[in-house]
Amino acid sequence: YVIISFDGALHLEQWQRSRAIAEKTGARFTYFLSCVYLLSPETRKTYQAPGMSRGRSNVGSGYSREDVEGRLGQIWTARSEGHEIASHGCGHFDGKDWNAADWGQEFDEFSNIVANAWKLNEIEGEPKEWQDFARNEIHGFRAPYLSTNKGLFQTLAQKGFAYDASTVSRGPALPKARGGVVRFSLPLIPEGPRERQVIAMDYNLYVRHSGGKEKPEAAPAFEKRTHDAFMASFKKEYDGRRTPLQLGFHFTLMNDGAYWDALERFAGDVCGMDDVKCVSYRDYLAATQKAEASPAQGGT
Repeated sequence: YVIISFDGALHLEQWQRSRAIAEKTGARFTYFLSCVYLLSPETRKTYQAPGMSRGRSNVGSGYSREDVEGRLGQIWTARSEGHEIASHGCGHFDGKDWNAADWGQEFDEFSNIVANAWKLNEIEGEPKEWQDFARNEIHGFRAPYLSTNKGLFQTLAQKGFAYDASTVSRGPALPKARGGVVRFSLPLIPEGPRERQVIAMDYNLYVRHSGGKEKPEAAPAFEKRTHDAFMASFKKEYDGRRTPLQLGFHFTLMNDGAYWDALERFAGDVCGMDDVKCVSYRDYLAATQKAEASPAQGGT
């Protein structure tokens, strides 16, 4: 299994491009949505983060009412195509100092804003299944900055989450259930000529390659290094234990799109291979839990 996910899910162009990659390769993705992107500048004060002034967010909001309308359409289309919509919270705050009540407030804000996004922004055409989707289908979470604490893990199960994907492991690792919630970890993978370990996420590669500053002239080299690292980690698992490989991305084209270019190339290389499934976190859980629940089939 290969599990590819996106954090934030802002720019409409990247929604379209990711869905095109999926159509071409057969992959299904998880989109960890920041709910402030369903608020326009006029409705942004709907959001109240724990301990913050109303309307404050680390990542702004949607660009306009029309932009929010486009994003709602992309979310609904992606869902209809079999992709998973999950939660990245709302305002992209570091919750390391939040208690369980703070996390509960953030999750309630997310649920209410997603459920009411059409009405809040006075956008017509809300699908009749939207409310059920917003209230009952979103069961995955990834914390901003991958920042977790005891309060988060106490609250996830209470709020009905099936899994969390916020932690980091030394390499590809099987998820483990704790406290009623399955915990997935983004792996450290070897990258570059010295094969130093880096979290398998575009932002971490961006910092590794260029110190978090744009170097478009080096984009082809960064794309190759990223693709090589993904393929090496994939091949090790494909030829070995077959632990699921998890890769994370954002909707920002860092280093002139080097990491999305590597993603597109990687998905094209592996998602159609024999015995490979490029799936969402939700569908990975459904497949593996079904297999565990099925009795062994005996011969006659």
